[in-house]
Amino acid sequence: MRSAGALHRLLDVLPVFDGDSRITTRFTLAPGSHFDVDALAALEQSGARTLAWEEALRTRHDLVLAASPKGELRRLSGPRALLPHGAGFNKAINKDGSPGIPSGLDPHYLLSDGEPWADLHALAHEEQVARLTRYCPSASGRAAVVGDPTLDRVLASVPYRDGFREALGTGPRRLVVLTSTWGPESLLARRPALPAELSGVLPHDAFQIALVLHPNEYSRTGRFDLSRRLAPALAAGLVLARPYEEWAALLIAADAVVTDHGSSALYAAALGHPVIGAYDGGHELTPGSPMARLLDAVPRLTSASGLEAALLAARTVDTRAPAAGAFAQQGQALPLLQKELYRMLALRPPSGSLAAPAFPRPATAPARPAAFAVRTDVAGQRVTVQRFPAHTQEPVHHLAAEHPVAGPRHVQSSAVLWRRAGGGTAPGPHSVVWTAAGWTSHALAEAPGCRTAAAVLTPRRCLVRHRTAGLISIRVEPHREGGRVAHADPTAVVSAVHAWLGARADCSLPVSLVCDTGPVAVCVSLGPAHADDLDYEL
Repeated sequence: MRSAGALHRLLDVLPVFDGDSRITTRFTLAPGSHFDVDALAALEQSGARTLAWEEALRTRHDLVLAASPKGELRRLSGPRALLPHGAGFNKAINKDGSPGIPSGLDPHYLLSDGEPWADLHALAHEEQVARLTRYCPSASGRAAVVGDPTLDRVLASVPYRDGFREALGTGPRRLVVLTSTWGPESLLARRPALPAELSGVLPHDAFQIALVLHPNEYSRTGRFDLSRRLAPALAAGLVLARPYEEWAALLIAADAVVTDHGSSALYAAALGHPVIGAYDGGHELTPGSPMARLLDAVPRLTSASGLEAALLAARTVDTRAPAAGAFAQQGQALPLLQKELYRMLALRPPSGSLAAPAFPRPATAPARPAAFAVRTDVAGQRVTVQRFPAHTQEPVHHLAAEHPVAGPRHVQSSAVLWRRAGGGTAPGPHSVVWTAAGWTSHALAEAPGCRTAAAVLTPRRCLVRHRTAGLISIRVEPHREGGRVAHADPTAVVSAVHAWLGARADCSLPVSLVCDTGPVAVCVSLGPAHADDLDYEL
């Protein structure tokens, strides 16, 4: 292997040897890649055993598996099987091998002294065999169509989609996943501000934004610098997927995908997810490739403000058709690969069925924004709420912030302050805690610009203190439909109550409101403050 991306593909293939005590697996890192740092870290985390490159060269191997043709892998002794490390061959890198030819098809990498060095080219589709025949005919006789093991993992994971969305905290929102390949023509290189721009124009309670980066970009930049560069979007709730496995879980969970010319979007297209193009052109995309056909078929995003219109257009495109040109033998990759690899090993495969494992639940938890710029519309007893990051340029009604998490600037400038109860942790023997009544009074005294202070006691219960309306208990009834229950963020409900109180000269309780956040509308009951709410310990 030469990079984290190649390693991830190999890890998707290795279940073909599960249960076979005759097989011992060792990894080696071929020198010469700029993207090998994360591969070493991933190997260390997995507990896999490695061989130093020099030792690997001295050892006779019964089988050599590679997911990249680059480097000196041809020097390893033993039968060699070569797999693509992505979905098809869609990208040709400038000044890398033969001009205009993807590396997986390039005779510059596939031949040694004029002869193919791989004994097997394990490809995903007949279209790839045809292109291999065109560019490197002497290697095409060693090709077999076995399908794509990563796609099979994606397909096996579809039943877990709801669980993936639960882990991400998506709820009733639409999850829009941005995918960026690596290099100068990638989405993140050309539109580095797009994640923050989208978070600034899309209502937080209606959309969730995630970003999937090519493993090479992780290796080149590092998570520390990526987090720094993406800080405004991350603070607004952006999900930054980890490069191994989590990227696929996000694509499965997605409602739509915005992509450059990187091949990961083909996996979402194979599921029929709406896809929107954000590739600004260049020399890397291979004409006629599956990714080129997909981008030709889908609408294009020119600016963040155009996303909602692009989403409408994308729903009319059947993305499965372009993706079909990248994936054959769907659901059969591991059995077919097992047959080919055990033939090369001259061994009988283990008996029993072989199925691709599903991807695990995402482990990355997005940040919960601590401040919002809030747009409201009050129509009688119905209040529509749209919340944006505090940095938005959208016209809004008020600012709302979590005390004290949002920081002094937002706390002092917000009309609405909220504080969440401590999550049910028991106070220590010498602790001093606020009651909901005490804190709301303190908040109004501490922040003269604040009009409404709210203690969020539970997801369905709040205590609000308003400067003119006084103390009010709030109860939120979740939205129920089709056997499912959808909850609104109680802090959005607080902003709705604040706007409704501000639009009235007087407030006669009890009263019922409807708070509409876009995806859900919930019933909200306002009444005189309950004693239990007043004394609730935060």
